[in-house]
Amino acid sequence: MRAVRIHQYGGPDTLRYDDDVPEPAAGPDTVLIRSAATSVNPIDWKVRSGVRQKDFPLTLPAILGRDVSGVVVAVGSEVRTFRPGDRVIAMADATYAELVAAPEAVVAHLPDGLDPIDAAAIPLVSLTGDQLVRVATQAAAGQTILVSGALGSVGRAAVHTAKKLGATVIVGVRARQLAEAESLGAHGAVALDDHDALARLDAVDGVADTVGGAIAAELLGKVRAGGRFGYASVLPEDAVNASVEVSRVFAQPDASKLREFADDIRDGTFVLPISRRMPLRDARVAHEVLEKGGGGKIVLTL
Repeated sequence: MRAVRIHQYGGPDTLRYDDDVPEPAAGPDTVLIRSAATSVNPIDWKVRSGVRQKDFPLTLPAILGRDVSGVVVAVGSEVRTFRPGDRVIAMADATYAELVAAPEAVVAHLPDGLDPIDAAAIPLVSLTGDQLVRVATQAAAGQTILVSGALGSVGRAAVHTAKKLGATVIVGVRARQLAEAESLGAHGAVALDDHDALARLDAVDGVADTVGGAIAAELLGKVRAGGRFGYASVLPEDAVNASVEVSRVFAQPDASKLREFADDIRDGTFVLPISRRMPLRDARVAHEVLEKGGGGKIVLTL
């Protein structure tokens, strides 16, 4: 089959489009998906470069990717929910490939009316944002939750979940993005690059951080005693707030939530902008764009 693999850690030039890759092994609980598209996430280039090798070790050569949408071509003997011909979506492994094998438990049916190409942008970012809010901050109605990097894909998903849970949502963005942030329908906004604005910010019940670094450390100090701080990037080692529960989120598959996000996108209640669509063979270019901070979701089509 065709797939993009890395044969060693390094820059985007280590990505190689191969057309003789062995097909994935299918077990009794496996759904084999012929991919329509996958997408590129920041974790992809971080794994490729080797900087996240400790968290995500690979056996080289390796296929990257966590998102897939496509059509079921075969199912294992124990699979009961899916059958060949079903349109599906999943957060899986090794998705920069023509065929993707995923456990039945992580796969969701793709709702009618949702484009299968654009649907590939949904899984990892949506589940990360959702779990930052539901699991890490444990947001609830009546609480005030701040989402940093709210105009990013993960941030948008976090805002969406927090609003659905009934929380009062404050979005953190750059000062130049404040007007654009109004489209998120939050209850307030703060410029993360405006130190005075952050200093004036009242304490919040929780922070869902997608930015990391020094800004995350400053936001940690804005959580009330007994509150929660969830992050998906990097928190400085000297960032400490003993009165706050701090947890890092590594997104876990959740087929029911994935279907919920897909339904919301189809219905227009959640928007996940896609900046580029390009063929899988151009994965190297996609990595170059993303690593330079090109912004937006990039979808790779098969």
